[in-house]
Amino acid sequence: MPINILMPALSPTMEKGNLAKWLKKEGDRVKTGDILAEIETDKATMEYEAVDDGVLAKIIVPEGTADVPVNQLIAVLAGEGEDVKAAASSAGKGAAPAPAQAAAPVSQPSAPAKPAAAPAPQPQAATAAPPPQPVRAAAQAQPAPQANGHGRIFASPLARRLAKEANIDIARIAGSGPHGRVIARDVAQAKAGGGLRAPAAPAAPGIAVPPPSLSDEKIRAFYEPGSYDIVPHDNMRKIIAQRLQQATVTIPHFYLTVTCTIDRLLAAREDINSTAPKGDDGKPAYKLSVNDFVIKALGLALVRKPDTNVTWTESGMLKHHHANIGIAVALPGGLITPVLRNVDEKSLITISKEMKDFAARARARRLKPEEYQGGASAVSNLGMYGIEEFTAVINPPQTTILAVGAGEQRAVVQDGKVTVATQMKITLSCDHRAIDGALGAELIGEIKRFIESPTAMLV
Repeated sequence: MPINILMPALSPTMEKGNLAKWLKKEGDRVKTGDILAEIETDKATMEYEAVDDGVLAKIIVPEGTADVPVNQLIAVLAGEGEDVKAAASSAGKGAAPAPAQAAAPVSQPSAPAKPAAAPAPQPQAATAAPPPQPVRAAAQAQPAPQANGHGRIFASPLARRLAKEANIDIARIAGSGPHGRVIARDVAQAKAGGGLRAPAAPAAPGIAVPPPSLSDEKIRAFYEPGSYDIVPHDNMRKIIAQRLQQATVTIPHFYLTVTCTIDRLLAAREDINSTAPKGDDGKPAYKLSVNDFVIKALGLALVRKPDTNVTWTESGMLKHHHANIGIAVALPGGLITPVLRNVDEKSLITISKEMKDFAARARARRLKPEEYQGGASAVSNLGMYGIEEFTAVINPPQTTILAVGAGEQRAVVQDGKVTVATQMKITLSCDHRAIDGALGAELIGEIKRFIESPTAMLV
């Protein structure tokens, strides 16, 4: 029977993707392992590999189509010995559905899902309008991912039917599906008495609950027509907006800042780089950066303080065996955080080489999904832009992120004398659900000790 080729789910939370390019055309013979198409997610372009032999009978979704839902029929493959025309004519009608693995991406699946457009920021109110209310004020009592900003609760059709049959208000059920969506198992848990929120308290008489955000039309009406251009959001910007909103609404942040003296680190860096062997092209085999030392310091500190190398979940804390650290890499129109794994066990030279490779492939949008998932902490360094100090937003489900400022020479007092030292401020953002203030202070203290005594990273 004809084999239906469906839009793949490249991760458990992926809902849509772009069909960037077909690499086979109708009538082409396909063998197992052939690349059928390129699927574009918000962070990478992945190749879609055939796992069946046959002839590509009909392409249902043309290349260049955006926002194709997962599991939508995109093509039909005629099996060995089948009539190609008959398979094409029966596309999507009588053909037996292919198993979920009828075709698969070359790399391990898991690109982030494409969310709905994030709510636009609320502008200053016009003179005749009432003062703006705080964004999300009405939504703080409920987790933000469940609502789309207009009172709608995200839930699967099956979950809605089961909740109705059980006479349970679906708005009170905590969703565990993608982006907080309520799914069937959540309803089953609610029927058993778990996962139910308390009913929302009614608003005080005479106090109107403000909308969570202004509509696009109202925001545009605030500005003079013709004074702006509309640039549609791409997938990456939508994902960033969604995750930042999720982080600021659902994660209780607190921040710790210390100043590190990095003269010894700079001297060690210079010494190591000066001894790097030269290749045939005359270039050194490696060149360490200050950021490489910071990454290593964070990795060792997380292992030294294992209670900080964790991830919060509602049912329990995930305590990680190794330090896997995401590194923020700026891209045109956004950023991505490839994850360096087992940082605590790797040398500075290995960290430097892997980081350069990740950065190059990230800018070319050629990272594999598994290469930007799995970190428990992250590093964001804006020191190269001259930023002295800043706070970074935690990327869920990570628990911490280290913001690194610029190193600069300052007058400091040492042993009662004024001298010049090169100093750098670092700020640790912590998820207060998982890490308390004292524990966070111990972690950033360990990071500071490693940065100021870099030889300790080598033993």
